Amino acid sequence: MSHIPVNHRLRPLYRALAVLIGLYLLIFGIIGAIQTADESFFSRGDTVVLGLKTNMAFSVLSIVMGVIVVLANLYGRNIDHFVDLGAGGLFMFVGVFGLIIIRSDLNKLNFSVATCVVSSLIGTALLTIGLYNRTGPPEQARQEEAIRVPGGKHPGHAAV
Repeated sequence: MSHIPVNHRLRPLYRALAVLIGLYLLIFGIIGAIQTADESFFSRGDTVVLGLKTNMAFSVLSIVMGVIVVLANLYGRNIDHFVDLGAGGLFMFVGVFGLIIIRSDLNKLNFSVATCVVSSLIGTALLTIGLYNRTGPPEQARQEEAIRVPGGKHPGHAAV
């Protein structure tokens, strides 16, 4: 089994941070959709929302991701764990991929360097949150904690 903490004592804080990230995405997307309503879907204009360039496509994707992250973290029950890990990895990938395509015709989401940096930061935060918000039965939590305690014995391994 992995060594991802189960029932971490700061889990409520991590879930709250994930909800705040989701709300940021949601607010960014809503404001962006309002400001880019008269532009084409994949416009490469100069519309800036909360310091980031955007277009209608990027705004809609931000709304969708914001809703997914907020709902998953409000629901919990390890759905938040998997959503945060997956969304974190996706945002990190998009941040790096955005830098690769930033000056090409493939930049359909109107990314700038700032957008790529923010995407990577959001990805790092969600990925870290996803590592610490897993839940499980108390027995599983005790087993995982025993691994981290000096002198703790892992089931199936000899004591060192």
